[in-house]
Amino acid sequence: MQGRLVVTLLLSVFIALLGIGIIVPVMPVFAVNLGAGGMALGLIIAAFSISRGIFQPIVGGLSDRWGRKGFLLCGLFFYALVGLAMPEATSVVNLIVIRAFHGVGSAMIVPVAMACISDMAPVGQEGRYMGLLNIAIFSGMGSGPLLGGVFTDLWGLAAAFYAMAALSFLALLLVFFQLREPEKKERGIARMGIFKALRSMLGQRRTGGILLARMATMIIMVPTMAFLPLLMHQWFQSSAMQIGVVITCRTFVNALLQTPFGKMADRRNKTQMLLVGCLVISAVMCMVPLAAGFWWLLLLFVLLGAGEAIIWPTLGAFATEEGRHYGQGIMMGVFSLAMSIGVFSGSLAAGFTSDLLGLHWAFIIIGLTVLLLSLLAVFLIKGADSDKVPVPQ
Repeated sequence: MQGRLVVTLLLSVFIALLGIGIIVPVMPVFAVNLGAGGMALGLIIAAFSISRGIFQPIVGGLSDRWGRKGFLLCGLFFYALVGLAMPEATSVVNLIVIRAFHGVGSAMIVPVAMACISDMAPVGQEGRYMGLLNIAIFSGMGSGPLLGGVFTDLWGLAAAFYAMAALSFLALLLVFFQLREPEKKERGIARMGIFKALRSMLGQRRTGGILLARMATMIIMVPTMAFLPLLMHQWFQSSAMQIGVVITCRTFVNALLQTPFGKMADRRNKTQMLLVGCLVISAVMCMVPLAAGFWWLLLLFVLLGAGEAIIWPTLGAFATEEGRHYGQGIMMGVFSLAMSIGVFSGSLAAGFTSDLLGLHWAFIIIGLTVLLLSLLAVFLIKGADSDKVPVPQ
């Protein structure tokens, strides 16, 4: 029975994220057509991150008490509505409002799906199960940009948004008919309120380090997703198809390596794995401005996907371990909040740096920032784990 539930959940997440991925290569172009500049692009992404960040801990905590399925259904319904509304936007302000609404839907999907898979993960297999979820996420997002590029080249920008709406509705039907609501005892009950849990998490070096690492590694999402289409168009005169290929290859490499690195996270030192992954993604970010053409950029993004493949299941395993203390829903909600803070910070920093210094420096400064914050996070986690080791007599 659990195997069928896992497959249903993963397939639903894949379909939903496929729809989201479809709009990745067209969203910046659509926004620019409405008059958006670098800062406006950052605000469009920030609106999504702010609304998602506010609701994720709330939804996560409530899902520990009320169940997961209802929130997944509501989130997918919001996604479908957003896909229909985006082509009707007539200004940057309209797009910011729609993206904020989009963030509310996201708050009901990703952290709740993470809590579901954490509920099912046996002790000692946290990395493997989170790796499976990440495969669904990255396979969906990886396939989406390529399809989005094809749809845009063939039928125009609006086709990508309508495809997102259709796929979200398909995932909604799958969850409604196939996903069984876990028993309350299987979900676990939140042991404390949201604010008390937040204070407790931030007061623990290990949990705080995990959340800082999640935030730091997500700062790169804006320059590598939202600004990449503009970079490729301006530097290499790339087509929508080529942009989709770069994003897709990065994401597919990430997905393909989730299982081996997830299993490795269950057997090896997770802190060391986290450090290696953070060094890889920081180095790639700093090297992007040195790319001499499409193929060099493609190679760098393949390496970026490999670095992320080390980080995601490792951090997911860390979070699942912590969730057994706080409640998986609220832990994954706060974990996802840290992710949203990272995207929000990266969007503002990348937008400001891009407008002030140009796209080149946006990538370099973001890369150095990720490196410094990641080193601090690893130091906190490693220090907390060392404190648990008994001192020999």
